[in-house]
Amino acid sequence: MLVDVSHSVEHGMITYKGLPAPVISDFLSREDSHTRYAPGTEFHIGKIDMVANTGTYIDSPFHRYAHGKDLSQLDLEVLANVAGIVVRSSDRAIDEQLLDNVDVSGKAVLFHTGWDAHWRTDTYSNGEHPFLTEGAANRLAKSGAAIVGIDSFNIDSTADGNRPAHSILLGHDIPIVEHLCDLGKLPDSGFKFFAVPVKVREFGTFPVRAFAIV
Repeated sequence: MLVDVSHSVEHGMITYKGLPAPVISDFLSREDSHTRYAPGTEFHIGKIDMVANTGTYIDSPFHRYAHGKDLSQLDLEVLANVAGIVVRSSDRAIDEQLLDNVDVSGKAVLFHTGWDAHWRTDTYSNGEHPFLTEGAANRLAKSGAAIVGIDSFNIDSTADGNRPAHSILLGHDIPIVEHLCDLGKLPDSGFKFFAVPVKVREFGTFPVRAFAIV
């Protein structure tokens, strides 16, 4: 069974407060294409203007570090068909104790907080979202997680300008997937996770169609 855990991208949709919404339009409309093709044959070519941090997206090390791996350099082994586990939390600050006795080595570690219920509301970005503490990020990095995701506004607290989870995970070449959704539909383990972005050079972040095979 395939389970989609990513948000749809829509015209005018705000993902991250303070960043512009995507503008989706026609580059070539179906009507205009009638002048280019045989009668009865029409095509649509769309155009989208958006920042990279739109919808459900992946951060590569280049997002945080100038010399880190960009999207084109990410290994497919950490983006596709990765053995996944779901860590469920009702805490705002998710600490390393939640990972006690949890084997994260080589795994896609997805944090299910339920914050996606607030998607596209003022609550989603009000600064009260769940996040990983520095201790949790260190535990994931030292224990060899392959990729880490969360169904929240940010994997870090946005109370100040520090971003320890991003700094630690991306500093250990562990990609981050933010703004996941529907993680409650996944089992705690026993599934494969996929979050593959477009292969863009000198780019650190891009939307993904994140899904799991259960």
